Amino acid sequence: MDKKLKQLVYLVLSLATLVAGYAYLRYAYRIADRMPFTQEIVLIILGTVATVFITALLLNQQTAVEIEKEQNIRFLELKSRTYDRLLDLLEQMSLVENFGEAELTNLQFITHRLAIVASPAVLDEYQNFLKEITSLSADNSFSGDTERLSAALGRLTVEIRQDLVGNISRGRYTEQQIRKMITSNSSRSSEMARD
Repeated sequence: MDKKLKQLVYLVLSLATLVAGYAYLRYAYRIADRMPFTQEIVLIILGTVATVFITALLLNQQTAVEIEKEQNIRFLELKSRTYDRLLDLLEQMSLVENFGEAELTNLQFITHRLAIVASPAVLDEYQNFLKEITSLSADNSFSGDTERLSAALGRLTVEIRQDLVGNISRGRYTEQQIRKMITSNSSRSSEMARD
């Protein structure tokens, strides 16, 4: 709210300056009618003031856009690092025979990190994934049904990809084709793990 009020004050002051400057320069232009070259000098001053004013407005807007762009880039990097940590943690947990309190604590902390950066769809699918882990790992290991676990991880991966990439379809593939490829890739990896 404070930022909007500040912008409004700048806008009102700029408008008042522009109107007062125009009135003064118009008056000076009429007075300068009697002296040689003074009208041209007044026009040069008017052109300079208008150029400076327009340039200042454009630079102010460009700075705001650059700051927003930089914030978006940093947020995307934070989101990407968080998703990498999550996948690394899940990979480490899947390789451990019996995961203990340390792994569960790491999983809790990654849940909090996800709450900061993840989209609602990722959070929802992550909760579904946790429910799947809970139902499969009563003995604190991932030795349960790897096919169900891979399918749940595939669905989570689809949502993570959607959150990072957005609605950009890469090349000739539609969103549904990409989803199908990711889930089938998860199914194949679980089949390879069983063999």
